[in-house]
Amino acid sequence: MSIELLANIIGMVGTLFVVGSYFLMQLNKLDPKGLRFNLINLLGAIFLLLSLLVHFNLASFVIELFWIAASIIGIYNHWQKTPPSTA
Repeated sequence: MSIELLANIIGMVGTLFVVGSYFLMQLNKLDPKGLRFNLINLLGAIFLLLSLLVHFNLASFVIELFWIAASIIGIYNHWQKTPPSTA
């Protein structure tokens, strides 16, 4: 398998994660402030960023960096709101 094909597959999986999570949020299946939504978006953005290392596009690269930052902020906010479990 060529590196270009692998990059395209990784990019398409990332696209499915990002678009899929947004679609599920619109269907009220995912909470936009929830951990799953933000983790799926983070993983999708990372996959897209990886594909951009082979098929570089500056505008797409920059938006993925912001998407990663937004996902990390969402994950951080989720953890801040979640009370620690008592064992």
